[in-house]
Amino acid sequence: MNMATLLEVLRIARIALVAAIGTAALTACGQPQESSPAEVAVAVPVEAAEVIYYGGDILTLDADNTVAEALAVADGRILAAGRAKTVFTHHTDATEVIDLGGRTMAPGFIDGHSHYFNALFLAEQVNLYPPPAGPGADVDSIVAELQRFAAASEIPAGQMIMAYGYDDTVMPDGRLLNRDDLDAAFPDNPVRVDHISMHGAVLNSRALEHYGIGAETETPPGGVIVRKPGTNEPWGLIMETAFLPVFEQTPPLTPEQEIAGTQAAHRMYAAAGITTAQEGATHLHQLQALTRAADAGAHSIDVVVFPFITDVDKILAEFPLELWGEYRKRLKIGGVKITIDGSPQGRTAAFTTPYLTGGPSGEENWKGELFAPQEVINQGLKKVYGLGVPVTFHVNGDAAIDSLITAHEFAAADDPTRYRNVTAIHAQFTRRDQIDAFVEYQIRPSFYTLHTYYFAEAHIANRGPEQAAYISPIRDSIDAGLRPTNHTDAPVVPLDQMFMLWSAVNRVSRAGDEIGPGQRITPLEGLKAMTLWAAEQYGEQDSKGSLEAGKVADLVILNRNPLAVDPMSIKDIRIVETIKDGRTVYRAE
Repeated sequence: MNMATLLEVLRIARIALVAAIGTAALTACGQPQESSPAEVAVAVPVEAAEVIYYGGDILTLDADNTVAEALAVADGRILAAGRAKTVFTHHTDATEVIDLGGRTMAPGFIDGHSHYFNALFLAEQVNLYPPPAGPGADVDSIVAELQRFAAASEIPAGQMIMAYGYDDTVMPDGRLLNRDDLDAAFPDNPVRVDHISMHGAVLNSRALEHYGIGAETETPPGGVIVRKPGTNEPWGLIMETAFLPVFEQTPPLTPEQEIAGTQAAHRMYAAAGITTAQEGATHLHQLQALTRAADAGAHSIDVVVFPFITDVDKILAEFPLELWGEYRKRLKIGGVKITIDGSPQGRTAAFTTPYLTGGPSGEENWKGELFAPQEVINQGLKKVYGLGVPVTFHVNGDAAIDSLITAHEFAAADDPTRYRNVTAIHAQFTRRDQIDAFVEYQIRPSFYTLHTYYFAEAHIANRGPEQAAYISPIRDSIDAGLRPTNHTDAPVVPLDQMFMLWSAVNRVSRAGDEIGPGQRITPLEGLKAMTLWAAEQYGEQDSKGSLEAGKVADLVILNRNPLAVDPMSIKDIRIVETIKDGRTVYRAE
């Protein structure tokens, strides 16, 4: 047998093998065969796959919302997704074939907004979320958990104890954590308990002394320092601009902690099905730490950072503009962050009408405050537009959203309707007329539908039932033609993408009440808000967000199909495996 004949025999054998595997895959999928082996043979020759997945629903989220039978991957990218008989033409002897076993595959989840850098520290801090996410049901349980952690960790006198997740809106009978509670339990340790909004903290006396805050400390504009009744002494809770000096003094990580914290953070995000994470408010020292970790090869998923407007000049001096917008070792500077107001549950978001419950320090006729005068916000946005990079705005109250629109009209006066990749982060109390402005000016809202579960009762008390029901108006935004994203704002609430999807689809509160059912969206729309539309937020829609040939193989495998289960069961769906660039970065035990 000469060489040409041998090659022809091998070619025919491969065609027969491909056809047989394709037939087996179709049979396993329960699909009818539409082509003979000869027809399959005519279809190809094609590139070889490293891996082929089949045997479950593969939600491509492409323009036709195709549910594919199989998906092929090579060199970290998707070769094909569609009918098994076509995808299996990429099979060779070296191809690994994986049967999903009835499970569901979807694009890897893209984080619309969170505070990734905080995740590097969480292993060394105390979880004080209220139930069901943590033990912080009341002041006594908070103090007890802090004591348990201190004892288990053998924390010596003088060392700071840090915690996160304190939610004052669910404390029974309005009994709030204060400095005296922490002083009684920890007379020899500074204690910092971060508020669930991440916009403040409760500090004991030693922590207040550590951060230089006392009776003589004036409350800065846009800030809150709660004082002990009848005195000028801080009573523990500080918020917003008064908290910024505390936040900036967070102790730096050692080089070893940077690597270990990065690896732990990536496991946390990947366990939630996330393949692209956001660090949503970045200072220079944080970007330096993230860059060192990336250079050390510690990044297993992509991370996009958005430097604070106040740090932009310092960051540009070290990271010139030509380094922005491109991944380097899975780290990308994505744009600039501008914060305009605070949190609605903390009563520091800026509204056009007063809070029904007054201000956090008992202020009357309290509407909250912008963090800066409008002219400062205008000039800040004009600077960002001059750089030509994306911008994300933290806006919660309707007055803050008005401020964003005003700043855009000023900074983009030459052509306010041109697309500039502007995202309104949270945009929770968006009015209907503001949705029209978002459409006109091509501003993307990134909503926070988890508030319908975690903070609905606080919003009803603070803002009234009508305004609370319209929080995160994602249905009206989609109907108006927008493609909004959705996010967790972790660690403000736990990193749980399926629970986030559940909240957008069902809008049910912690108490079991419907919160604005007219703003519910479909599970398919909810998935797009955390995949394809989120990819658009990062300008990465050509490479991420859907399962199509040529895109990166960022994949998540779920134990059930969120498009097929009872909507109330979506929160119970579990992440089975997360795959980044074709490589598994998380697999459930």
